[in-house]
Amino acid sequence: MRKTLLVGLAVLVSVSVAVPGAASPQDRRSWGRATLTGFAALPASTFVPASEPSGAALGTAPVNGVVPPFADQPVQGFSGVLRNADGTYDVLSDNGFGTKANSADFTLRIHRVAPDFGSGAVDVVGGITLTDPHGHVPFPLTRSDRVLTGADFDVESMVRAEDGSYWVGDEFGPYLLHFDRAGRLSAPPVPLPGVFAPENPAGAPNLGSSKGFEGLALSADGRTLDALLEGTVAGDEPGTLRLNEFDVRSGRYTGTRWTYRLDRPEHAIGDAITVDRNRLLVIERDGAQGVDARVKRVYLVDKRDRDRDGVLDKTLVADLLDVANPRGVGGFGERFTFPFTTIEDVVLLDDRTIGVLNDNNFPSSSGRTPGKPDDNEFITLRLDGALGADPRVLRRR
Repeated sequence: MRKTLLVGLAVLVSVSVAVPGAASPQDRRSWGRATLTGFAALPASTFVPASEPSGAALGTAPVNGVVPPFADQPVQGFSGVLRNADGTYDVLSDNGFGTKANSADFTLRIHRVAPDFGSGAVDVVGGITLTDPHGHVPFPLTRSDRVLTGADFDVESMVRAEDGSYWVGDEFGPYLLHFDRAGRLSAPPVPLPGVFAPENPAGAPNLGSSKGFEGLALSADGRTLDALLEGTVAGDEPGTLRLNEFDVRSGRYTGTRWTYRLDRPEHAIGDAITVDRNRLLVIERDGAQGVDARVKRVYLVDKRDRDRDGVLDKTLVADLLDVANPRGVGGFGERFTFPFTTIEDVVLLDDRTIGVLNDNNFPSSSGRTPGKPDDNEFITLRLDGALGADPRVLRRR
């Protein structure tokens, strides 16, 4: 009798899995809480050894207990992350101290970091500085040696092509920038046709300041980029963002475009990465921090617009203000929160695990502890279900 029941159950399971049109785990509309599986942090006051002074435009008054200017370049402002085969990660620092006006002495850089989730420490093990030695930038740069600074570009998103080169999304244009593996700009900046940020000298602004390419996703086949604006273009419906397709081989936009709708017009996106041909993970956030933070979310976004409402479909897969922590990872309680102003990095680690990092805006943000500058935190989360990601994306290094 028992053997018969077991056989019957096995047949039932196999039949249920094989039913045509059955919803796969990645298609479900409701996901449970994500679980914290790893925590590591790079101290806020981490600097590139023997580098150049920075922060002169910040004045001399303490900011969250930190007194500028600084003798070296801070390792901060992580706005893009890529996984490497050796267990390290490449992280992109943004324009520096928050604006074009105060970041002329901040050199743009991709750092290489090594998180140790056992000890909770993060080591900085290398990096490259972004430069334009061949004169591809058509406007005057801050430095005569053509080292790029936060007054030249506000770099906020990054992918790595198969040849090891980097495509970087900028907010001042907005531009797409192509760097070789040594950080040298290999072609002129590519503007987004018809869209101009206030920092762009080529046209009348129709996009808010610091609202350019916050998300940049490389397709599973490596042929196209999906570039997601952080802000709404003038004339578009408030709270809608353009997702633009770019052909890597031709170096041109294809003309294909989708629309991402924010939960509220005052929200912003923090990052976007590819899951498969049709889907991406997108971070959406409010502008608050600490106890005032209300929205810090990771959505699974689908280009197929199955409900036919004209915008990308969104499914919440991780609420970063309500993460389960039953094992007390990082010394935190059973409910973990990631309450930072800007959370701008997400990376796929396996089909159910993502890594998330904050942009700590050194020394300005203090979401973890009021009055203390935020560290660069790196967390790993196990999702409630499998994403069903394209294997090529999961193998990408």
